[in-house]
Amino acid sequence: MVERGEIALRGEGLSFGYGETQVIREVDLSLARGELLGIIGPNGSGKSTLLGLLCGLLPPNQGRVELLGRDLDAYPRVEVARCLGLVPQDAELAPGFTVNQTVLTGRFALQGRRMFEDAGDLNAAQQALQDTGLTSLAQRRTGELSGGERQRLALARALAAEPQVLLLDEPTSALDLKHQLGIMSLLETTCARDGLATCLVSHDLNLAGMFCHRLLLISQGQTLAQGPPEEVLTPDLLAQAYGVEVCVDREPSRGRPRVTLSAPRP
Repeated sequence: MVERGEIALRGEGLSFGYGETQVIREVDLSLARGELLGIIGPNGSGKSTLLGLLCGLLPPNQGRVELLGRDLDAYPRVEVARCLGLVPQDAELAPGFTVNQTVLTGRFALQGRRMFEDAGDLNAAQQALQDTGLTSLAQRRTGELSGGERQRLALARALAAEPQVLLLDEPTSALDLKHQLGIMSLLETTCARDGLATCLVSHDLNLAGMFCHRLLLISQGQTLAQGPPEEVLTPDLLAQAYGVEVCVDREPSRGRPRVTLSAPRP
């Protein structure tokens, strides 16, 4: 377990709804520098909505979000973009841009009044391409990429901005096993190396349990459990959240919790 450092992002009493439909109900969370936090829960539980609240795309009906020690509402949007990166599940990528050009757009908020990229911008883009395994595709048009390549490109664009906080919605959903492992390993390394505070939404309980320092389990918009993976990925809590029976043992590489569905008896 990583020792928690300074809190980079905090949500207190977050609630949000559309009309009379409550989607998020009084959720509290904190994300420290160098920490990888996973938000898990069944479909429709409010995971993506919670990300929207944390990055400021959605205004909470109640509660507050604090970014780097200040209320999120106190920041100009361009300043938020300089320190917080967001990778949505279906990121928009201009089909006529090359991969390299797309990654460089992640530097716009940092360029200020500069009209052209400098050496720092180019180096950051090259590093992001290398980290996400896209260097060989740098001159390919984004419209020619597969779904998994587009997903890695969206992450590379966010990493090129060198954010202090990174939010991701299902970053491994379209990836094969090799690239799932690669992306999660990259996020883990970046958190440890650069102190990046990372929060991701995931439906893959085993990947989340293997790599995340802490998990937040939400069900019907409310916090059901929050803590280290071994405290959250338990048969009782997962049965409450998902309505299915599971077996939980330890995966062999790290000894982290491993979740297996229990098939119904014939």
